[in-house]
Amino acid sequence: MNVSIKKILAIQFKYLGDAVFITPALQALHNKHPEAEIHVLAAEEVVPIFEHLPFITKVWAFPRTRGKAKLVKSWPFVRELRKENFDLSIDFVGNDRGGILSLLIDAQIRIAPIEHSPSLLQRLAYTKTVKTSSLPTSWVKRHLRMLALLLNVPDTPAPNMKIVAEHSLVSQANQIIKNHQVICHLGTSQPKKEWPISRWVELYHLATKSGYKLAFSAGPNQREQDLIAELKERAPHAFILAPLNNLPLYLATLHQSKLVISGDTGPLHFAAGLGVKVIGLFGTTDSVVHAAPVYNNNEAILSRPCKCLKEKSQFVTCQSTSSCMNSISAEQVFDRLKERYPLKAS
Repeated sequence: MNVSIKKILAIQFKYLGDAVFITPALQALHNKHPEAEIHVLAAEEVVPIFEHLPFITKVWAFPRTRGKAKLVKSWPFVRELRKENFDLSIDFVGNDRGGILSLLIDAQIRIAPIEHSPSLLQRLAYTKTVKTSSLPTSWVKRHLRMLALLLNVPDTPAPNMKIVAEHSLVSQANQIIKNHQVICHLGTSQPKKEWPISRWVELYHLATKSGYKLAFSAGPNQREQDLIAELKERAPHAFILAPLNNLPLYLATLHQSKLVISGDTGPLHFAAGLGVKVIGLFGTTDSVVHAAPVYNNNEAILSRPCKCLKEKSQFVTCQSTSSCMNSISAEQVFDRLKERYPLKAS
C-alpha cells in the first residue's frame, strides 16, 4: 500500500451496541497512522458513541430511516463527504448501504469484509475485500484482523472498547440513578437473548437482602416496557429507571453506576466501553460466538449450550421448551456480583 494515508473514513451501519465493537479498530488505526484524520460515518442515533473519542476527528451523522435507503435525498450529504477526498474508507459491515456509500464517496482505497463471492456492487464499491470466513467470530477481533490482513495494522495487543461520557451530564445522571450502584438491563433486541424475569426477581431479592441497591432498566419500546411492568408486579419495591430516549444522558447514567448486568445488547457494551464493570449474560449461539469473546471470563456468564440450531436460530423468540438463558441461575449471577463488586463491611 503506497498511498499516503492522511484522511480515513470509517463506515458503520449496524445496531447501536455493534457500534462500540469497532472502537478498538479505530484506536488501532490511530496508533498506526497517528497524524491521519479519522472520520466516522454512522446513522444519526449512533453518533454519541463516537462523539468524544480523542482519536476521532469528526463524526458524520447520516440521515436515515432504518430499512429505508433514501440516497437521492442524501446526495447533498454524500457530496460533502466526497469533497473530503479520503485516502481510505473502511466499511466495517459490508452491507449494501455501506457498499453504495463507499462507491459514491470514492476514497482511493476502499475495503470491507464480505460473506460470499463479491457481487457486482461490491466489485465496484471496494478495492480490497476479505472473506468473513477467514476472520475470527468475535466482533472486536474480526475488525482488528481485517485491518491486519488488508492494511497491515497490528491487531495485538488489542485495544479495549472505548466510549467517553459527556461530563456536563454527570449531575443530571446522578439525579436519575439516585445512588443505586448496580444497573440491571432487562431487554435485548430479541426475546431469546433475555434472561427470564423470574430470574431477575430472584437476583433482586438475593442482592437487596445483602445490601446492594439495584436499578432496573429497559428500552422505551412497548415490549421492553412490558418486561419492566412484569418485574414491578413481582417485585413492587424494585427501583426502575425511567426510559431515556437521550443516548448521551443514558451513557452518562451508565457511567455513574458501579456495575451493569445485562444480556447481549447495547447497554452492556456501552458500559464496557465506558469502563464500568459488567456481567454479561450469554446463551444463544450468536451471542456466545460473536459477543461473549469480547469479555474476560469474570465478565461473562454463559448458559448451557444453546439448542436452537439451523432454522430455529432465525426465530426472535426461543423455540426450545427449555430456554438456554433460563439455565443461568440467580445464584450464579449473585456470586459473580459479589466477586466483581464486593460491598465494604459496615
